[in-house]
Amino acid sequence: MGRRNRNRQKPQQFRDGRPEAKRTRDDAGWGAGYSEIVKENKLFEHYYKELKIVPDGEFEEFMEAMREPLPATIRITGYKSHAKEILHTLKEKYFKELQDLEVDGQKIEAPQPLSWYPDELAWHTNLSRKILRKSPLLEKFHQFLVSETESGNISRQEAVSMIPPLLMKIDSQHKILDMCAAPGSKTAQLIEMLHSDMDVPFPEGFVIANDVDNKRCYLLVHQAKRLNSPCIMVVNHDASNIPRLHFDQDGKKEVLFYDRILCDVPCSGDGTMRKNIDVWKKWTTSNSLQLHGLQIRIAVRGVEQLAVGGRMVYSTCSLNPIEDEAVIAALLEKSEGALELADASADLPGLKYMPGITSWKVMTKEGQWFSDWSEVPKSRHTQIRPTMFPPTDPEKLANLRLERCMRILPHHQNTGGFFVAVLVKKEPMPWNRRYPKLRNKDVNASSDVAPAEELQMGASPAEVPQSDGLSPDTPVEAVEGETPAEGTPSVPDTPDPSEVKKDNVCGPPPQKKMKLFGFKEDPFVFLTEDDPIFPSIQAFYDLSPDFPKLNVLTRTHEGKKRHLYMVSKELRNVLLNNSERMKVINTGVKVWSRNTDGEEFGCAFRLAQEGIYTLCPYIRARIINISVEDVKVLLTQENPFLSKLGEDAHSHAKKLEMGSIVLRYLPDPKDHDAPQCPIDLCGWRGKASIRAFVPRNERLHYLRMVGVEVFRDKQGKRTDGSTETQEGSTEDAEGLSQESVVVKQEDAETEQNGSESNINSTEPVASTCDGPMS
Repeated sequence: MGRRNRNRQKPQQFRDGRPEAKRTRDDAGWGAGYSEIVKENKLFEHYYKELKIVPDGEFEEFMEAMREPLPATIRITGYKSHAKEILHTLKEKYFKELQDLEVDGQKIEAPQPLSWYPDELAWHTNLSRKILRKSPLLEKFHQFLVSETESGNISRQEAVSMIPPLLMKIDSQHKILDMCAAPGSKTAQLIEMLHSDMDVPFPEGFVIANDVDNKRCYLLVHQAKRLNSPCIMVVNHDASNIPRLHFDQDGKKEVLFYDRILCDVPCSGDGTMRKNIDVWKKWTTSNSLQLHGLQIRIAVRGVEQLAVGGRMVYSTCSLNPIEDEAVIAALLEKSEGALELADASADLPGLKYMPGITSWKVMTKEGQWFSDWSEVPKSRHTQIRPTMFPPTDPEKLANLRLERCMRILPHHQNTGGFFVAVLVKKEPMPWNRRYPKLRNKDVNASSDVAPAEELQMGASPAEVPQSDGLSPDTPVEAVEGETPAEGTPSVPDTPDPSEVKKDNVCGPPPQKKMKLFGFKEDPFVFLTEDDPIFPSIQAFYDLSPDFPKLNVLTRTHEGKKRHLYMVSKELRNVLLNNSERMKVINTGVKVWSRNTDGEEFGCAFRLAQEGIYTLCPYIRARIINISVEDVKVLLTQENPFLSKLGEDAHSHAKKLEMGSIVLRYLPDPKDHDAPQCPIDLCGWRGKASIRAFVPRNERLHYLRMVGVEVFRDKQGKRTDGSTETQEGSTEDAEGLSQESVVVKQEDAETEQNGSESNINSTEPVASTCDGPMS
């Protein structure tokens, strides 16, 4: 077939003899347009009225809130030292500009901090996404949000979605599992909390973020990469059967148990009706009935991998007790006292919520109600299960303390609907305790099967007989076998002995072990301490003796290494001991990139901005201290001459050989108008010039921090009327305090191939914005 002519005009559509205007999603003529979705669902109203999850007299208010658009909510990245600077910029500039503003007849309310989120780091406003994107009056604010979001300094996240990570009470040494992590907003919060101390480049803890959907894993990678953490690993598994991992401790292989687990399970999502409008027409009770079993299996697998004394937060964006209290009640009953619901009422002062309910009924999609399992006909037993009902024994029900669950209703604080419960593990799960080994001569294989073996064969916890030799105090580390949740086969914990693993290499899992879907990942190859690439790097940057060389990895077995990444020591341990049992999508933060021109200067690898804050504690050479004015020059001019820098920076730069450098700004406590946090930028010292290797969105972020307004009109043109000279600087560069300075938008390669090459042909050509590591 011949190539299609893309310039060919499409035949014009006519209606009633006249050309038809182009339709938009908001036009009534669009068949699936949101404007046609009626926000009514009688079955939904009937169901929740009957269940009485909403206090008396508030149901109409509840329904009105569900029909209103969800307010925009932003969260400032808390672990970064720049958080206070961003908060100051928001409050003193953008929020003030929004006051008393009217858009399409709607008065814009001044953004308010979420009363229950610590340190005023989360804000909400009545601005909807549509208004924010389309209104010219809000263009600057919208560009600010987009730019800072891409830089990882701000996350646009629904308010109730921020609750589970806060209830986990995370410390920097915690090993954390996020079981159903995509798209990754909660994962980003977990990473922030892990890095609460910016002076520690490698916290002892880590986050393993999992999702069953291979494509959504890459969305998760995108979210995590914004935070540039060496302590995050993204894996691709079914959460209900996520493999148990091992790690090396004092030369012995131990089972990895997590200190904190986030179990944000798939749900019917009726709490999201304010933003997902199509839920109005699709909602039925059958959604909850179908998901209930999966939710229990995921939760059971979670508590199996939770350490004794650890906390697991279970959450859904559903208001339905079948997905909420029923799952928690089933989990507590299965645990036989090993789990308890924690009282989190005092953890988030200012958060309004309803306590969990202890009585509910089950309804079919036809509207038939059942109050007890005994009422369910046999024909319905495949759809409705006993675990969907509350316990019938009043004493047992009271001991579960379901009122400690938390349900957030939309009309109480203008949010979405949400459910969350905090579980604490007091002792090993009954089916994870160690059973005594029986010698073969004492066991009749046909009739008497050892409990541990019975578990491995797939018996449910309730079917396993209690052995007289069972010790309730046996630690979880003594696990010999475990039951699959509700009959699902477990992933084998023991690798195939016939498979020989190469040292320091974590390749993708072999096909024989499990079915792999999606893209085939490159291997993770750790470098050895005597790798030949280290001496030149060590000498060029004068790395400190405590630099962890063993934590450096690359993604290729053969050929030249293009990029070098770093992970924490604990994640390295996990990677090396589990390559056969898990599919790793991404891990580590890029710290160096190969630059062939740099070899003649003594080092083939230049610094990468993504890993600058990870590397800087170990770099003792090639650091130039710069002032606020130097930051402005470096970020607004593409290739400034060395003479454009301040006197101190200029004299220091002249002493350095050509090659990669660190440009460091240190705050002056006496200058309150300057940023009060340190800034590290990657740069390149040329023959006669110097340049910053900083991705565009980070460049805009740092410019805002030093008081330079950055704004582009919709055509991407400069709004200040300045023009560029051959050196890449603006003719009115002296006026850096002007109202608007616009940074060029060329892609990474164009930016790196700028006019500096006319001055110095030995400058490197490297990308400032890399895609996913894989």
